[in-house]
Amino acid sequence: MAEKGLIHIYYGGGKGKTTAAAGLALRAAGRGLKVWFVQFLKSSDSGEITELRSLPGVTVLRGKGTCKFASAMDDSERENARNIHDEHLACAVKAARAGECSLLVLDEVIDAYTLGLLEPEPLLELLRDKPPELELVLTGHSLPEELAEHADYITEMRKLRHPYDSGVAAREGVEY
Repeated sequence: MAEKGLIHIYYGGGKGKTTAAAGLALRAAGRGLKVWFVQFLKSSDSGEITELRSLPGVTVLRGKGTCKFASAMDDSERENARNIHDEHLACAVKAARAGECSLLVLDEVIDAYTLGLLEPEPLLELLRDKPPELELVLTGHSLPEELAEHADYITEMRKLRHPYDSGVAAREGVEY
């Protein structure tokens, strides 16, 4: 890994944020780097997670128990999701600070942050005081300024057309 790790944000309404983050994780693992891939707001099966888990040096944490959209959660479910997300972020930050990973991917963390399903301060603190050698990736649909101001890379994934809009359901191996 380069001497100075940078911060990437992949955001927007288009397809490809998790795919880009998983591709970077695959590249890093292929070079023998230690990778942590942490997913927020996702718990259903997906092909990239199956393969990432099989790679040496890759640790995957997922937002188990959060299979509903946030808008459909009751207060108890929101609290449960918040507890899981806070725990996963704390675990990832601890690993990053201990030098246990060279690349830390926080997939959908921006959405957990903006939906109030994550305590904001630990994420902001990580961005302000990131270990210098850590490469850090955040994904989500929006771009809050307080997160964007720390980023070295910002890539917007913008949907121009998507088959889902025509009634085509998500397809195994392509969308999940």
